Amino acid sequence: MDVGHDWDDLIAIDIHVHAEHSCRQPLDPIQAEFEEAASVYFKTDAKRPSIPETIAYYRERKIGFVLFTVDMEAGTGIKRIANEEIAEAAAENRDIMRAFASIDPHKGKAGALEARKLIEDYGVAGFKFHPPLQNFDPGDRMAWPLYEVIDHYGLPAIFHTGHSGMGTGMPGGGGIRLKYGQPILVDDVAVDFPNIKIILAHPSWPWTDEALSMALHKPNVFIDLSGWSPKYFPPQIVRYANSQLGGKFLFGSDFPLIPPDKWIAAFDSAGFKPELREPILKGNAAKLLFGDA
Repeated sequence: MDVGHDWDDLIAIDIHVHAEHSCRQPLDPIQAEFEEAASVYFKTDAKRPSIPETIAYYRERKIGFVLFTVDMEAGTGIKRIANEEIAEAAAENRDIMRAFASIDPHKGKAGALEARKLIEDYGVAGFKFHPPLQNFDPGDRMAWPLYEVIDHYGLPAIFHTGHSGMGTGMPGGGGIRLKYGQPILVDDVAVDFPNIKIILAHPSWPWTDEALSMALHKPNVFIDLSGWSPKYFPPQIVRYANSQLGGKFLFGSDFPLIPPDKWIAAFDSAGFKPELREPILKGNAAKLLFGDA
């Protein structure tokens, strides 16, 4: 497993960490509106950290992490953070960090070319999609050129699923269509691109059972548990983890909106079997990122 000796010493791997503020461009005023609404929804006044601040935060805690932005230019008009900024930070901090890229699928073949360049020249380790924010059905053939590149390299791809804290409480939900967060819409991707390690992000409420069914049915489908405190998980999450799907769940926090320390503390009292602690907090993600999953 090509993780390097430093990753062996980490206590966990957080598969779901957001880069929201760039060091190279000013904050988009539209993004500021979404951030304010999200802070109200998540009941937090946490400051949005820079990428270097995020790295320092995780290094202090000895937690490895995957960092990404969301390219949602077509869906919201918000100017994205450059994937290169995140990838270059990851290259300088490989003992603690990996970069996932985000490319709006509306960019078609141009997006596919960008993906190939980011993989080959910048070493990105996977991709992040947020269909509600990107305003697309993940099963739309528009995204196929981009998926073909990811499948060719056998990389993971995180898909936001379920309710969206982003846009909650804004007029019209900020223009975000929740229907694109339905997990079963990703099933066509799992069928047609079996080399993509698909990670369904969050407990997928109100479609939790769809995500569980897909993880049970498809060898290449996993679930990250970010965006919720474990004390609020739908009960079937814990039940399936403790029985058939212990190897399919991944620790993710959704930092900076949920701190990893707080998530792990809640996880330890959420009813998961003790023997699942290491696989969910670290082992399953290590296999997915660095080994054969």
